Amino acid sequence: MTTLKRHSFEQLNAQLSLSQKVYVRSRRGKATKIVQEHYLRTDIPCSSQLCPTCALDPPRDSSGTSRPFVLSSEPPSVKSFGPHYLVPDTNIYMKAMDILEHQAAFYDVIVLQTALNELRNLSLPLYNRLRALTHSQDKRFYVFHNEFRQETFVQRKPNETVNDKNDRAIRTACVWYRVHLEEAVNGTGKTAPAIVLLSDDRDNLTKAQELGILCTPLARYIEELPEANTLLDMIVSETDEKPNGVNHHSYPEYYSSSKIQGGIAEGVLHQGILNINQYNFLEGTVSTSAFQRPLLVLGRESINRAMHGDIVVVELLPEDQWQQPSTKIVDEQVTSKNDNPDADDEKTGIVSAQERRTLIESAHKAQHSSAEFRVTPTAKVVGIVKRNWRSYVGHIDASSVPSDAGTGQRQTSVFLIPMNRCIPRIRIRTRQASALLGKRLLVGVDSWEPTSRYPEGHFIRSLGDIESKGAETEALLLEYDVQYQMFTQSVLDCLPKEGHDWKVPADKADPLWKDRKDLRDLTICSIDPPGCQDIDDALHARQLPNGNYEVGVHIADVSHFVKPDTPMDTEAASRGTTVYLVDKRIDMLPVLLGTDLCSLKPYVERFAFSAIWEMTSEAVIVNTCFTKSVIKSTEAFSYEQAQLRVDDKSMTDPLTEGIRMLLKLSKILKQKRMEAGALNLASPEVKVQTESETSDPMEVEVKQLRETNSLVEEFMLLANISVAAHIYDAFPQSAMLRRHAPPPITNFEVLADQLRVCKNMTLRADSSRALADSLDACTDPAEPYLNTLVRIMATRCMLAAEYFCSGTLTYPEFAHYGLASPIYTHFTSPIRRYADVVAHRQLAAAIAYEPLHTSLRDKPKLERVCQNINRRHRNAQFAGRASIEYYVGQALKSREIDAEGYVMKVFSNGFVVFVPQFGIEGAINLRDLAAPEPTTDFDEERYSLVFYPGTKKEVKLQLFQRVTVHVITVLEESTGKRKVALRLQNPVVE
Repeated sequence: MTTLKRHSFEQLNAQLSLSQKVYVRSRRGKATKIVQEHYLRTDIPCSSQLCPTCALDPPRDSSGTSRPFVLSSEPPSVKSFGPHYLVPDTNIYMKAMDILEHQAAFYDVIVLQTALNELRNLSLPLYNRLRALTHSQDKRFYVFHNEFRQETFVQRKPNETVNDKNDRAIRTACVWYRVHLEEAVNGTGKTAPAIVLLSDDRDNLTKAQELGILCTPLARYIEELPEANTLLDMIVSETDEKPNGVNHHSYPEYYSSSKIQGGIAEGVLHQGILNINQYNFLEGTVSTSAFQRPLLVLGRESINRAMHGDIVVVELLPEDQWQQPSTKIVDEQVTSKNDNPDADDEKTGIVSAQERRTLIESAHKAQHSSAEFRVTPTAKVVGIVKRNWRSYVGHIDASSVPSDAGTGQRQTSVFLIPMNRCIPRIRIRTRQASALLGKRLLVGVDSWEPTSRYPEGHFIRSLGDIESKGAETEALLLEYDVQYQMFTQSVLDCLPKEGHDWKVPADKADPLWKDRKDLRDLTICSIDPPGCQDIDDALHARQLPNGNYEVGVHIADVSHFVKPDTPMDTEAASRGTTVYLVDKRIDMLPVLLGTDLCSLKPYVERFAFSAIWEMTSEAVIVNTCFTKSVIKSTEAFSYEQAQLRVDDKSMTDPLTEGIRMLLKLSKILKQKRMEAGALNLASPEVKVQTESETSDPMEVEVKQLRETNSLVEEFMLLANISVAAHIYDAFPQSAMLRRHAPPPITNFEVLADQLRVCKNMTLRADSSRALADSLDACTDPAEPYLNTLVRIMATRCMLAAEYFCSGTLTYPEFAHYGLASPIYTHFTSPIRRYADVVAHRQLAAAIAYEPLHTSLRDKPKLERVCQNINRRHRNAQFAGRASIEYYVGQALKSREIDAEGYVMKVFSNGFVVFVPQFGIEGAINLRDLAAPEPTTDFDEERYSLVFYPGTKKEVKLQLFQRVTVHVITVLEESTGKRKVALRLQNPVVE
């Protein structure tokens, strides 16, 4: 072990200064001198539990309570250093955050302020992850403010780079810690832990050794840890240096930042999000504001290392190079099946011969297309504005693992196949290739070099065996970035101290009753899906003496319990929404609130926020009232129970009559919406019945929609619309609203042509009313399901609804296209949606119940909230669908069923069938029907496919055609997921 050289801090820091002159250049180019003061202290603690000196004056929080010291008196020990505290430099945080978060090692870490600030400038996501580690009580990461402690402050020297100054600051802090701890334990009989600098910077290591600082590269340190092979695999892969010179086997270079900025300003280049076609990995689209249709990006070279979800800059190709979307299923796992992960891409080339043939076929087809709308403006990626790289879930491609791969010191390159087929295969290097086969893995992407066909990544952790319930559930939560960790103690501390014993105060003189209306005498009930525990809403209706009706929507008063700028509010804002899976619910709020204190359960008093209307028998609103209230729900119904009650003529009690009033008025409200142009769209809706104890799937059934479903929906819509108008009137610059932008007419061109050609039907999309009317007319007595199928396809032509802050758009842009409403928000589900919590707070301020918190007037902050909850809402929907897909596959695992399906897409080498019974759709590739693959006659203009499966009979298929398919499940090689596989049974044969 190296002996520490006792340099004095006066030598290390020759001149400490409390002020410095800084020259700042203004936009006009004029330099201004600013004097910055830097106050230094001597009371910033080391936070070691071994240090009696710092313990004499410990830091205290705002309440005066002393904060416990973080660094253990018995830190971990390794052979080379014995018991020690770690001090990583900034590069270690950049390349090893996954390792630092691992539970197997890396405890008692001193996070220097210098490194923390540098990391914040380099990567905000990594900075946030490191801050989370410093808040973890288990990992013992301590932030030492070295730039404010007098002995560890360093001032930049003349001609010294910022990086060199920061490295010197880190070394200075290491020396101080070593000296400080040795002096602290002197005479106590205890031994000070070693201070170990962790760095992969050779210069930093050399200079540290000259100062007598114990130091080590990351990999060498990890080799002494118990789980070395796993941890070594987790190091971010570093790019090998490439030889100089032009390489014709490489992707095109990205344009410079100045060229991109100038091109965008001139309208020559365009920016948007890249979306990869799930049926053809060589095809992507980029939607931009300059074009009504998405721009088409075809081939590896044009996609140019961009990945699904990246914000890219594209350049339009000449018009004679414009093409049309692919009519062929192209699977990366088939096209690139024999690729060698250790192969040198500079020799094998970026684009394979098979891929080039596919692109040539597409170009030839575009030149001979007779339908002008099919030919699409085509572009190539010339720059990346923002990578959407994240951790990806997948499994190792067994064919990429060498036969001699074992578990040991030798690293092997293998391919990871992501669960998301829109993501390319990721090359990782691992010492555990054989052990990881058959496992669901989490990996990170590190780089994508111009000379490599694939991105490079690193192993993070194994989730468990493929197909196991735990691994697959965690996989989909990670894949869709669902925050599923337990609530922290700071969040739980925000809950009422009474816990489940909390009650509405019995004394109405209690301050909590102030400005609340007592509605406990009303006959109120809730109507929800069966088994619902987080009951957000309840309703009532009664006839008034003047013949009108009083209708009330009562919403859980979540904002009473969740106050702004508290840990619970921060967590709820981050989660954004509750996520519903088949077998579990990932809550936005702790269970105590979601299923008890906020939930409008029957027979108990609850705080609510009520919207009450007086309306005529024709559902014309006479007046509207919003009030905080106290209610006592009479009953909690499922949709089916409420429907049975309404239909039972013998029941004439006030509760049943109230539901009948609601039903009558809801039908009128719905008719008015439809007349205004509201759309009645559709999506595949199935429910998986599970065994109560094990949650194993038993049966799949299509959800039944009843009149009571529509009853609840109509009054929730009315409440949302009424609240939106009210909060916008009160806060025109910061109201939390939700909009649904009208889709470009071009979005419906293909569907309109398909209906015209295949069904002789007309689809108009020049307005929501025209679209609604033409959808209503798309019926065929011989095919009752056709109308639903068309509505499902029309839904996919829509834009997504989104939350927004009212001050960022003009009023005409507020409109909700699908609902035909000029203004809309979400108010009715605050237990499960954070947007509703914000709307509650704004409505409370609008009715003068309480002042509006300053954060709800901050337009930029609200926009950030909207962006997050839009993303969380979208991911929650994806996660829910993925959960249903997994459980449907498991439910059918040992069964084979024949079912009716409908052809939804036709390709030149396959087709897609939708099966309503299971709410699934699947591609049937012709290569799976016969070997060799059948010859075909594909008529793109007629959306038909004729193929010859080795017999004299030909098989004809056309879009919308009803077919019978054999439904089985298979473990899909490309994604590692058990999927429902379809086999054609009885197509039309001539």
